[in-house]
Amino acid sequence: MKLMCIDCGEKLSSGKFSYNCKCGGLLDVVHDFNKYDTELLKRLFTERLSERMTPYASGVWRYKELIAPDLPNDFIVTKYEGNTGLYSSELLQKYTGIRKLYIKAQSENPSGSFKDNGMTVAVSHGKSLGYKKFTCTSTGNTSSSLAMYASIAGADSYVFVPNKDISLNKVLQTLAYGAKVFSVEGNYDEGIQFLEKHSSDLGLYICNSVNPFRIEGQKSIIYEVAQYLNWKLPEWIIVPGGALSNATALGKGLQDLFTLGFIDKMPKVAVVQAEGASPFHKMFVQKEHELTPERFPYTRASALNIGNPPSWKKALKTLTQTKGVSISVTDEEILDSKAVIDKCGIGCEPASAATIAGLRNLISQKVIDKDESVLCILTGNILKDTEVLNYYHSSESATSTFKNTLQDVVLSYNNIKDFVV
Repeated sequence: MKLMCIDCGEKLSSGKFSYNCKCGGLLDVVHDFNKYDTELLKRLFTERLSERMTPYASGVWRYKELIAPDLPNDFIVTKYEGNTGLYSSELLQKYTGIRKLYIKAQSENPSGSFKDNGMTVAVSHGKSLGYKKFTCTSTGNTSSSLAMYASIAGADSYVFVPNKDISLNKVLQTLAYGAKVFSVEGNYDEGIQFLEKHSSDLGLYICNSVNPFRIEGQKSIIYEVAQYLNWKLPEWIIVPGGALSNATALGKGLQDLFTLGFIDKMPKVAVVQAEGASPFHKMFVQKEHELTPERFPYTRASALNIGNPPSWKKALKTLTQTKGVSISVTDEEILDSKAVIDKCGIGCEPASAATIAGLRNLISQKVIDKDESVLCILTGNILKDTEVLNYYHSSESATSTFKNTLQDVVLSYNNIKDFVV
């Protein structure tokens, strides 16, 4: 297992850890899969489904051989993450117009988001290097996940969040797990730049998506879906795009599965951004070679509120390798889609709902055929952003298509009968 620069191709030993190559490019973990027998791995992964109270009970560490084979088990910091639900919904199929739809609810992770899949590996790797202080910049989900794992590890966490346009719920969750939280002027992108410049001097281990071991953990999401579906994946996979770590990880996981022979065909990946924060989408559709950052991104789907996604080169590689697409959707489309996801009993935070909004548009544009099979990744829990829930379902909201307002009534049979009968 080595680290390789995605720009210049230079390789480093995984024992010599860095976030960036000396040329400035991001690093990627490179595995030697030649030593593995795919059928033996399939049996091993199936056997581990019965594990309890060991690292292999985790939906991430079940696939340890493909993620961090050299990491001693004593350093693993886990809360048995992964193992999240894979659902179907007639209501969502009707709403989107697709006939075969799977929903992967990463919102069911211990801290309530997909970040746990990557964070368990990042914190475990940092612990193996002797770090006692962990850090990230975040719009919310990364920070709460990091704070949880750092606390389990008996370590300290230091989190930088923008002082506006983020969910208070996520900040409170991060504080509750014991992190030192700094509310700062500026945005996510400036936080990343600060950490890349100063983390070494401060003795901090960065757990954002610039960390290649975070990506290694997140790719387990697609391993798990493939195993649930007996190693036959849908034709399309749709993910929301903020920092673009999810698109990066899914692409890497798909390439692993294809290289090893777990799957015989690569699904296409679609990345969905909010219109108010869509630098990657604009670059992709305009066929530019460099991403132009957005200085003041804004969307009510706060987890997507990122104007300079650090993983854009890796995400672009994913779309290129899978013949995938990019699309942007409005906040109104996101919130209406969220209301339908919530109503079908699964629920999600606003950013997650970008996948369903994107699917509707891709079907209407005939990019995806209604007879194709699709997997949508839901990234965060319904309670991650109650401010948006309150806004959408309030009587003052004029744009909510599926508004469900609180009924203020005098408790009597006749009053309740008017609603029930």
